[in-house]
Amino acid sequence: MSSERHNVPEIEAQTSPEVLLNPLTVSRNENERVFIEPSVNSIRVSIRIKQADEIEHILVHKFTRFLTQRAESFFILRRKPVKVR
Repeated sequence: MSSERHNVPEIEAQTSPEVLLNPLTVSRNENERVFIEPSVNSIRVSIRIKQADEIEHILVHKFTRFLTQRAESFFILRRKPVKVR
């Protein structure tokens, strides 16, 4: 993806594999993990949080709202599942 005078996040565009760094998974168990995908000009962090019961589901919803309300300080913030490789 070539765009004039715009920095495109390489982790999103994935135009050249040599600028993508090795992804890293930090995991407590199957239901609690963080997937970090770095590149030369951006990073994508995917968080999976355990939601076993109603209280945990409510807490995750509040945490997501907390991050979404502060989305102005992030370049990109969205709720979209990532395919785990």
